[in-house]
Amino acid sequence: MANKCTSQSIVEAFTHYILKNGEAPKSVYSFCDENNWKEQDFYAHFSSFFQVESEVYYQMYTQTEGLLKKEKAFKKFDAQNKLLTFYFTFFEVLTSNRSLVLTLISNHKNKLDSLNVLKKVRVHFKEMVRDLDIETMELPHQMLEKFKEKGIEEAAWGQLLLIWQFWMEDTSAKFEKTDVYIEKSVKAGFDLLQTPPLNSVIDLGKFLFKEKIQNNA
Repeated sequence: MANKCTSQSIVEAFTHYILKNGEAPKSVYSFCDENNWKEQDFYAHFSSFFQVESEVYYQMYTQTEGLLKKEKAFKKFDAQNKLLTFYFTFFEVLTSNRSLVLTLISNHKNKLDSLNVLKKVRVHFKEMVRDLDIETMELPHQMLEKFKEKGIEEAAWGQLLLIWQFWMEDTSAKFEKTDVYIEKSVKAGFDLLQTPPLNSVIDLGKFLFKEKIQNNA
């Protein structure tokens, strides 16, 4: 009896195909034919394999969220330890799917494609970072405060991608070096938000903001 064509059954069949063949199916038609589905049933859930891949990553992200929600102590953590715990948990999930992740990434000749497929994860990750309400030095101007908030979210996303790249290249036992890299990255990031080096960046931002206002007056 054929499996019913649902979004989840498509994701599972897609990941199985990737792991077995080391590449994406040649076409939606051949993929559906192999699973005894009608092509139109596939399109009722996804418009392309690219969307399926995006869902694969998003499910890894939601799995991470689910694991964190089960940890009662997580809610009591400060922002730094929450982010640290998120990274540790997320990369544990990625490690449990390492063969799949590395194969998916290797199938993208264009690095931009591998970033685009993470758009859904990026949106929810930035929301999570925003909810952490990370404390930094006070900024005097409302527009600069908004810039700071967006800057923190983008910086965190960039940090996640750098850790991801490090993890892919990590050859240490149990990926211990990735754990160390996570700890050092998070500590350095939070230290930077609270120490004088940020003052010079803010001063430059204020100067450029002032110059732009004057030039447009």
